[in-house]
Amino acid sequence: MYKIGIDVGGTNTDAVILDEHHQVIAKVKAPTSSDVESGIYEALERILQETDIPASRISSVMLGTTHATNAIIERNRLAKIACVRICLPAGTSVEPMFTWDQSLRDAAGDTYYYIHGGCESNGRPLAQTTLDRAECEQVLYDIQAKGIESIAVTSIFSPVLSGYEKQFAEWAYEILGANFPVTLSSEIGSLGLLERENSAALNAALVQVASAVSNGLEMALKRYGIEAQIFFAQNDGTLMTLEYAKRYPILTIGSGPTNSIRGAAELSGLKECIICDIGGTTTDIGILVNGFPRESSVAVSIGGVRTNFRMPDIISIGIGGGSIVRQTENGITVGPDSVGYHIVRESIAFGGDTLTATDCLLASGKAKIDHPDCDHTRLAQIPEQVWQQAIDIINSKIQIAVDQIKTSAHDMPVVLVGGGAILIPGEMDGASEVIRPEHSGCANALGAAIAQVSGDIDKMFSMAGRHRQDVLEEAKQEAVQKAIIAGADPETVELIDLEELPMAYVTSEFVRIKAKAAGQMKKMINTL
Repeated sequence: MYKIGIDVGGTNTDAVILDEHHQVIAKVKAPTSSDVESGIYEALERILQETDIPASRISSVMLGTTHATNAIIERNRLAKIACVRICLPAGTSVEPMFTWDQSLRDAAGDTYYYIHGGCESNGRPLAQTTLDRAECEQVLYDIQAKGIESIAVTSIFSPVLSGYEKQFAEWAYEILGANFPVTLSSEIGSLGLLERENSAALNAALVQVASAVSNGLEMALKRYGIEAQIFFAQNDGTLMTLEYAKRYPILTIGSGPTNSIRGAAELSGLKECIICDIGGTTTDIGILVNGFPRESSVAVSIGGVRTNFRMPDIISIGIGGGSIVRQTENGITVGPDSVGYHIVRESIAFGGDTLTATDCLLASGKAKIDHPDCDHTRLAQIPEQVWQQAIDIINSKIQIAVDQIKTSAHDMPVVLVGGGAILIPGEMDGASEVIRPEHSGCANALGAAIAQVSGDIDKMFSMAGRHRQDVLEEAKQEAVQKAIIAGADPETVELIDLEELPMAYVTSEFVRIKAKAAGQMKKMINTL
């Protein structure tokens, strides 16, 4: 059986077919289209044409996509949402979505409600132990009347006590329908009311995007007669099932860089290193810890919205193969704007009139591109001092970012991947060695194809009257169960991270525990 990995980047959509031993059978690049879906179809068609593998032998397809990120940045295709904050009689001094840009509020709506409920940090109810059904029904019928398409529910300290959110969701399904999208903040974010609420609200706004992408991919596979499991890449370098992705589309944001990190780890065989993924538009630099991307320890802003769900620790800079090089009064500049997937039309090497980073490298003679439309003789018009300064700027910016991602002054191995990896033809300061593995150009699609399925938790547990080991075991089992729900084979799930964090300004009875489990995807029995 074979599997296909697809990764949608800003410039190219990459696809790769792997056998059961993770050996690359075929790989292709197709330009990323403005509607994204067309690029996926083209990549899928190209890679199937390159092989004679029957459709019945494709067991699974993994997709890493920028759809969710693009929708937030472009303020497009977002569902109209309502935020329900369970907080009264407290928690109203800062309204939901208060920090959101007006354009984003216009795109997703700015409807919100306050209802009684929620708890303090020790689990003690703020006002009442259960929700008032009449109060909740009034809110739900108003949501129905306004034509709201998705709901985000946030209760004060729901990582301690999630019962209020779950109760509201049950009533929402009764009134609005069993398939109505309801996002619970306790299932998305961690401690921090506003950041967790923002995370839940963005997730609620993205449910239609996720559904459209999922349906589009299913239709594409059906067109080619492929009946396979579909998985989406997550922010942490692991996978989730199609249905899980439809429910938690926010978890796909940041999957592109983590796919590259996981793919680079597989290609290099390293578990501790720095990964430098140079694409056509940006360079993403991350660090590998015990085989998985290191997670960010600070709140991450997405489209101007501050969130607190898990995200990879990534430094992104506007340097890529398509970065535009300009001569200004103050000297040469490189990026951050890029010709992106138009590089085969607009760059000088391909007959255009826009000077790009790739043009400068080709002019130096340090790299060549084997493409029928690439004419290296056109590069003679670029002055040496221009391409030399541009190359120096590119190397300097990338090396500075590599140093910033480190946690110590010691040199570490640096693995270069991505279609733009040719921009760094030599060694790098601060690197113990620079590794350019085979198939590095498709590391992102490879990372999606080989990833495991994971589940994680980040919540507060009461230690009152309980043994510490029992609490840790409960946290472990919750993480394992989440991995199984996300699509992991129960027999292969293992705990890969467990962190116990004391909390300031909270009684000693409570402790914050972060746990993560991962396993191989469930095998589908192919009956064709």
